Amino acid sequence: MSNEFIFTIKRICFDENYRPADNTRITTNFANLARGERRQENLRDALRMINNRFNALAHWDNAKGNRYSVELEIISVDVDIEGKGQSFPTIEILKTNIFDHHTEQRIEGIVGNNFSSYVRDYDFSVLLPNHNKDQAEFSIPDNFGELHGKLFKSFVTSDSFKENFTKPPVICLSVSDNKTYQRTGNQHPVLGVEYQPNGTSLTEQYFQKMGLQVRYFMPANSAAPLAFYFVGDLLNDYTNLELIGTISTMETFQKIYRPEIYNANAVAGKSYQPNLKNLDHSLTQIVYDREERSQLASEQGKFAEQNFIKPYQKVLEQWSANCA
Repeated sequence: MSNEFIFTIKRICFDENYRPADNTRITTNFANLARGERRQENLRDALRMINNRFNALAHWDNAKGNRYSVELEIISVDVDIEGKGQSFPTIEILKTNIFDHHTEQRIEGIVGNNFSSYVRDYDFSVLLPNHNKDQAEFSIPDNFGELHGKLFKSFVTSDSFKENFTKPPVICLSVSDNKTYQRTGNQHPVLGVEYQPNGTSLTEQYFQKMGLQVRYFMPANSAAPLAFYFVGDLLNDYTNLELIGTISTMETFQKIYRPEIYNANAVAGKSYQPNLKNLDHSLTQIVYDREERSQLASEQGKFAEQNFIKPYQKVLEQWSANCA
């Protein structure tokens, strides 16, 4: 994989004082929470939920349930594809760090939470709908996700990534409401019970092009499984605390964003199909505008088309063709 593109990483602390930058993808979960009249209460409550969930899962030597705090960083990745100092925002993700109040040590967590990308917005909100417009049957465009996948793999093998992170990313997503998940006999002490889907999905295929495989686990006291996308060995490459940081962060966002699934009052059984119309769920006190999020994804896809895909089309096509 060629690493000729220059990736620049910027870090911003995500806490109750966070305010989205002008160039932040405003559909991103954490940016959505940080706007409106209740922005600070939203952030404070979300961080409290993350810490409570972390301590509940990391219960050993933690009798009072307050040993750990999760510290979050927003990682913004820009790419300069011509080496002329003109960059485009490609990826935005969260990075966890864990502070142990007993030892007063800071433990590095995993990067990958809340993964978002302008190019993915383009693929799903512009390219895919345009390809299927006025078509009798749904189909996938040729090379769908190829550019995005190669950009992602180029980033995680770049010097910038290696200088900033010690382990590959783990991207945690919600399960698909189009599939049925069957509980298996495999159980991990932190990740919980493993589930197997009844088939593949477009999301799985898309992330596979990014070099990521997927497994589905439901942690203890969760309502539904989570999808963990990773490289290598998910169960052995990461410590328990690292995995708990990812679970507590992403499960909190899913309870806010998809309460019908992750804040449901009934827990997933042996055979489970997620239902976004499930009325038997509880709402958090955190304000989140899901309708706005869906509308803006299309706008951000068009932004990527106008400012990245079209202006650099020939360069990107040549680079992609030369990548393994």
